[in-house]
Amino acid sequence: MATGSMYRVGVLGHGAIGSVVAEQLAAGTVHGAQLEGVILRRPQTGLEHEQLSWEAALERCDLVVECAGQQALRENAVRILACGVDLLASSMGALADPVFAASVQAAGPGRLISTAGAIGGLDLLGAAARMGGIERVLVTTRKLPATLVQPWMDEQQRSELEQASGPVEVFRGPAALAARHFQKSLNVAAAVALAVGDWDAVQVRLLADPAAELTEHLIAAHGPAGEYSFSVKNYPSPRNPRTSGIVPWALLHSIQQAADARR
Repeated sequence: MATGSMYRVGVLGHGAIGSVVAEQLAAGTVHGAQLEGVILRRPQTGLEHEQLSWEAALERCDLVVECAGQQALRENAVRILACGVDLLASSMGALADPVFAASVQAAGPGRLISTAGAIGGLDLLGAAARMGGIERVLVTTRKLPATLVQPWMDEQQRSELEQASGPVEVFRGPAALAARHFQKSLNVAAAVALAVGDWDAVQVRLLADPAAELTEHLIAAHGPAGEYSFSVKNYPSPRNPRTSGIVPWALLHSIQQAADARR
């Protein structure tokens, strides 16, 4: 893209996250960036934005914003980057797969751009990891039980979640496994692992709590640089309670930063 020209953006997916991103880009709220269109698995009728084929998207866009889930990222990341198009990914949990992560890292000349998503403090954790490494990180996430029901759960597990009267520990284990098992709920753990550059150092505790009106993430980290603890509480998205309402706005912030860097 030539200096001073508009940063042309395609939005992959038009659900709770993608619809907000597309609306805001179309409204001109991201200075220096414009919505080129949306990319969907299946065409939709009545959509106000232009629907792009992959051929058109890769020819016309400078950036594709992934808002469609881990599977969509796995299917499309390498070809986007290989065409010289930048990629802003919201479903970073897909990078828990080392084979996929290596293929993305090797792809280009397009750039993979990450976003803080539903949390903050990643710059500090990244700096601490660079200084001396992070020895351990515990990400404790608390969400409403109904948002954590997964297709792979058996009837008993589903029932325990749906009938929970108090906090229930749904998962405890490494971030990579958490990102695979809860693909729409624990991209936060993936963001932390990528920030510190060590999936093995990050452990996750996931709680289902019927009193959790806000989605809570508590990150506690320790390493040679110091000890860090911070909590983030977000309101769920009104369009999809499985994700935090702040996520599309975090993507828009990242788009603005990318557009500014290109001018």
